[in-house]
Amino acid sequence: MITVLLVDDHELVRTGIRRLLEDNNDIKVVGEAENGEEAFIEAKKHKPAVVLMDVNMPGIGGLEATRKLRKLDPNLKIIVVTIHAEEPFPTRLLEAGASGYLTKDCGIKEIVNAIRTVHKGERYLGANIAQQMALTMMPGSNQSPFQALSQREMQVMMMVTQGQNVQQISDKLCLSPKTISTYRHRLFEKLSVENDVELTRLAIRHGMIENGENI
Repeated sequence: MITVLLVDDHELVRTGIRRLLEDNNDIKVVGEAENGEEAFIEAKKHKPAVVLMDVNMPGIGGLEATRKLRKLDPNLKIIVVTIHAEEPFPTRLLEAGASGYLTKDCGIKEIVNAIRTVHKGERYLGANIAQQMALTMMPGSNQSPFQALSQREMQVMMMVTQGQNVQQISDKLCLSPKTISTYRHRLFEKLSVENDVELTRLAIRHGMIENGENI
């Protein structure tokens, strides 16, 4: 039996995936979480074999949650299921320890196939994700400016565009406010923006966040 933890801030999404996964005799959903912080608690409680993880969620989000969950259990298999196919999301999540990456327009058969594949110790990328990653490696490709960010800078960027301030980010990432400020100014320099509003608008243009609710 492959035990699964569902992590998504939309209850309807979790409920739909749970019901569809329950049709498979070899897969059992053992828990749900609506953010990265809850995912860590539920993972310690239920010890799932596989986690289905969204990226954009309140709090620390999927990137930091993936890193923390893999530190908690290096054998845990994490499959990202998100609307974001654009780089650098796939690369950064795989670097953080994800074993698979799918977009939410995939079918339940592909999700099941991905769960079974990563459970065997292999990686699984949706066809559109593999193509996107391959295209960005080709000479002359139009790369996103966000690809210049480190994994930690990406994490801070995502939290800033959620409207979180330096102290809030500091508390959630267990880093000093001074360190967070350093990361924030560094990503401003790399992206040639001067403030949070410009950063958020740039993130929207490049598909890094889902909408403009924060501006």
